[in-house]
Amino acid sequence: MKTIRIGSGAGYSGDRIEPAVELAEKGDIQYLVFECLAERTIAIAQGAKLKDPTKGYDPLLAERMQAVLRLCRDKGIRIITNMGAANPAAGAAKTREIAQSLGLKGLKIAALSGDDVLETLKSGGHRIEETGAPVSSLADKLVSANAYLGAAPIVEALKAGADVIITGRVADPALFLAPQIFEFGWSMEDWDRLGKGTVVGHLLECAGQVTGGYFADPGAKDVAGLARLGFPIAEVREDGGAVITKVAGSGGAVTTATCKEQLLYEIHDPATYFTPDVVADFSRVRFTQEGPDRVRVAGATGRARPETLKVSVGYIDSYIGEGQISYAGPAALARGRLALEIVRERLALTGVRTTELRFDLIGVDSIHGSALSTAEAREPYEVRVRVVGRTDSLKEAVRIGNEVETLYTNGPASGGGATKSAKEVVAMLSALLPRGLAKPALDYVEA
Repeated sequence: MKTIRIGSGAGYSGDRIEPAVELAEKGDIQYLVFECLAERTIAIAQGAKLKDPTKGYDPLLAERMQAVLRLCRDKGIRIITNMGAANPAAGAAKTREIAQSLGLKGLKIAALSGDDVLETLKSGGHRIEETGAPVSSLADKLVSANAYLGAAPIVEALKAGADVIITGRVADPALFLAPQIFEFGWSMEDWDRLGKGTVVGHLLECAGQVTGGYFADPGAKDVAGLARLGFPIAEVREDGGAVITKVAGSGGAVTTATCKEQLLYEIHDPATYFTPDVVADFSRVRFTQEGPDRVRVAGATGRARPETLKVSVGYIDSYIGEGQISYAGPAALARGRLALEIVRERLALTGVRTTELRFDLIGVDSIHGSALSTAEAREPYEVRVRVVGRTDSLKEAVRIGNEVETLYTNGPASGGGATKSAKEVVAMLSALLPRGLAKPALDYVEA
């Protein structure tokens, strides 16, 4: 039975690059997939594109392509990635530029667009899922609206001979499902096989999470070699059966436990996992350890795909200002608490307008707050003060960090290492769009 090997080269935008190189060098893979696009990433990328039409793709696209493009070309490995973010065409152009600098000729690069549905959403009376309000109520706060496309246009690009496929917003599992559909000739209505292929994509999409990275917990779930964690590979058969593994000798571990944790990641109803391609059912999935770092996955099924596509809607929510400063030595905790009280009073005295405020001592109460009882606490030798507030303008946000910085000379004693920042907050909401209103489009360039 025909089998293919798919490697996961990244689980988020800033992920390590050398595990992807290791996959290309030693993984015996036919496909290398980089999943780099989080919910807010594309809205931030849209802002970059508005400032410079040649930008808006993933900031590490060039470094990743520089690292793997020649290897993949030499070994016949095809690359699929959503690093196009808000500007797949510019990402494809940059990839062609890198290919030419490496002397690679005849490399066919596809740019998949059509996920940007901002104008469609503005004009259609569509509603926000979380609030029921019309999308248009966000008015000039709207930054982006991107529909989650499915595997079909990626399959089309593979059929057209693309060596590299650069997309914008595509459902994460679809990046891995597409090569399975292409290689095995699966029908786009073979719901059970699409369900099986989707569970493979779901297990691979976060890269090092399934090989023990996020799983690791010293003393409870020990994992060796995390500094050189190997990223996962799926060996997929034509019938949808699959084994999850990694490069021999790399760090980390692939076990039934690491796979079970990843299976449950970002899942609401395991029996009804909505994707653009299929409503997958993971409720009967089972894992079997077949050998060291080899886990077989079976039991996924699927039902007919939904008639709507999820849309991630990015908007300017607010601004956040923050200031931090450290205290160490005898009575560090008391000085830290005094510092917080001073800043609290100063913000009120000077009239800083906030909609939300936090006053934390990192390492003491910044995560569990008052839930951490005094009996459980100990007197720390050092503390770090953190004051953070949400505001309606950048100008007000800046004032928060400024007040923390004034603690340097205005007391209490011996503060050091002050930092401050202020930033715009892009938040995300959701909408549903009839799938026919999203128009995927493929463009090709060649090195």
